[in-house]
Amino acid sequence: MADEAPIRFGIVGCAEIARKLARAITLASSCTVHAIASRSIEKAEQFAGKTNLAETAVKVYGSYDELLDDPDVDAVYMPLPTSLHLKWAVLAAEKKKHLLLEKPTALDVVELDKILKACEDNGVQFMDASMWYHHPRTAKMKELLSDPHIFGQIKVIHTSASFLAGPEFLENDIRVKPDLDALGALGDVGWYCVGSILWAMDLKLPTTVTAVPKVARNPAGVIMSCSATLNWEEETLATFYCSFLADYTQDITVCASKGTLRVQDFVLPYEGTTAAFSFTTGAKFVDLHIGWNVKPQEVQVINEPPQEVLMVEEFARLVKNIKSSNCKPESKWPQKSRMTQLVLDAVKQSIDLGFKPVHL
Repeated sequence: MADEAPIRFGIVGCAEIARKLARAITLASSCTVHAIASRSIEKAEQFAGKTNLAETAVKVYGSYDELLDDPDVDAVYMPLPTSLHLKWAVLAAEKKKHLLLEKPTALDVVELDKILKACEDNGVQFMDASMWYHHPRTAKMKELLSDPHIFGQIKVIHTSASFLAGPEFLENDIRVKPDLDALGALGDVGWYCVGSILWAMDLKLPTTVTAVPKVARNPAGVIMSCSATLNWEEETLATFYCSFLADYTQDITVCASKGTLRVQDFVLPYEGTTAAFSFTTGAKFVDLHIGWNVKPQEVQVINEPPQEVLMVEEFARLVKNIKSSNCKPESKWPQKSRMTQLVLDAVKQSIDLGFKPVHL
C-alpha cells in the first residue's frame, strides 16, 4: 500500500548534528535517508561515509538546489547555519518538501514568519528539531504538572542550559560567527531554556521579558552567555541562564503552590533508553525543623527507541497523514517554534535596549 512506503528524507547540510539525525532516520521504521547535499560533492561523500550511508542507495549531491529538485524527496532535515534558514527553508517549502528545521529556526520572528507562511501556503509540515519534546518523560512530567491536586498553580520556573566550550569551538564554530549564527548562546542553548519555560506554562506568553545586565560576548559581538527573567500577570516568574562558558547543565525546576518538579538532563538524557525526574508534593518541615516530612519521589521513564528517533517518527507520521489522507499539517509545532522565537527576540531586544523590559 502507498501509505506503507517510508518517508524519504533529504539532508540539506552536513553539520555534525546531522550525523545524529541520519542515524535516527535510519533507525526509524517509517523513514529512509534518500539523499544528502552539501556545498561540494566531496563533503557530501565524506558525510555519507561517516554515517555508513555510502554503501546504500543514498543519492549524493554537491548543491542544495539539486536535492530540493529531486522529486523523490518527501521531506528535508535542514541543519544549516541560522543565517541560511530563510532562503533554503522557504525554497524547500516551495518545492513541496516537508521541513524538519534545526533550531534556532531563524534570526528573528520576521524571518520565521516568512518560513512558516511558505510552509502553510504549500501545505507542508513544519517542525523544529527540539528532540526533548518527543521523549515520553516530557509527557509524563506534563501530566503531573497539570494535576491541580499534586502541583497547583505554577509560581516559579528556573532553567539553565550551558556547556564549557573549548578553544576550537570558541574560535571556529559557526555558533560564534556573527554572519552565520548571530544569536550565539541565546539561539543555541537558550532556545531550550525558553522552550522549556513555555512548555511548563502551556505556551502562554509572558507579559514582560527582561534581560539580566550580565552578558558575555566574544570579540565579534556574539553572545556567549546571558540570563533573563520572564513575568506573567498572575505573578508567575521564570528565569533562565544559557552559556557556552559554564559547566554542562540542562536543568528545569518548576515550583508550584503545592509541589515542585526537578529534572537535570531535560535536553539530552543521561542515558539513551531511560530518563528520570523527581518531584515533591505536600512537603513540610517536621517538628523542630530538623527534617522534612517527605523525600522527593523519583520517576523513571523507559524509552525505546531514543528521543531523536521518536521525533523523526512523529514527523514522518504527520507527513504520511498529509500525503495519504489529505490531512492538514499539524499546527502545534510551528506554534511552539514561533512562541519560542518571539521570546528569544524579546531577550535580545532587552539586551540591545540596555536591559529594559520588553512587553509582549
